[in-house]
Amino acid sequence: MKTLYEEIAMEGLEVLKMKGALNVLDQIAQQASAEQWSYTQFLGRLMEKELAQRKQNLIDICLQMANFPYLKSIAGYDFNAQPSVDKKIIEELATGRYLEEGRCLLFLGPPGVGKTHLAIGLASLACAQGKKAYYISCADLVRKLKVALDENRLHRALQNFTRPKLLLIDEVGYLELSKVEASLLFQVISKRYELNASIILTSNKHFSNWGDIFANDAIMATAALDRLLHKSTIINIKGDSYRLKEKKLAGINTSTEKI
Repeated sequence: MKTLYEEIAMEGLEVLKMKGALNVLDQIAQQASAEQWSYTQFLGRLMEKELAQRKQNLIDICLQMANFPYLKSIAGYDFNAQPSVDKKIIEELATGRYLEEGRCLLFLGPPGVGKTHLAIGLASLACAQGKKAYYISCADLVRKLKVALDENRLHRALQNFTRPKLLLIDEVGYLELSKVEASLLFQVISKRYELNASIILTSNKHFSNWGDIFANDAIMATAALDRLLHKSTIINIKGDSYRLKEKKLAGINTSTEKI
């Protein structure tokens, strides 16, 4: 049977929404009694559990809100298969310093070389640091903004894509954009630049072909690149698609297969 003060302690932790501390209160109290901890040591151990739980809750929320299509890790990337990727650069980016600098990360290369894998891996590490990140494909981004434009709520929709600490725009250049869609993509890039907010972007297009992305508007393409490249790290991945490599290893002829 619990004493009055034990019940008060439990009720207090519950009212203060300190579930991490509440869940381990009995365990920590017993250990404190057995090892004759000081009051400060007991309180410190209890707060340690509470803070750890709160940190994990924040990470879980960030991951849940990030909209990742799947989770990938930097550790799971095969650097041996893609020697054009400098592992040291990726490890530096994994520290998250680029977020405080407002740096953009641009992953360029043909389909299947692991651009999205690395992008999601770095974005998930940002979530692990308690930073809000959001993933969206370029096609979905412009589609959502086009609907918002038609419904006269573009300003609010743009705020949704400027609010996160990190925005990951995947597959830029895979589909042709209309003049309006290109303008909407430019607005997102421009607004995040003004806020010194990082973008991770993946594309199969070399910078010299970015006019194609922006509906053959060379001026808009140049303006977008100017903002993205001002403070940026560029990872240009060369090599074969992982999927084609696997098929070749399986003895499947890929000579006529389109990527």
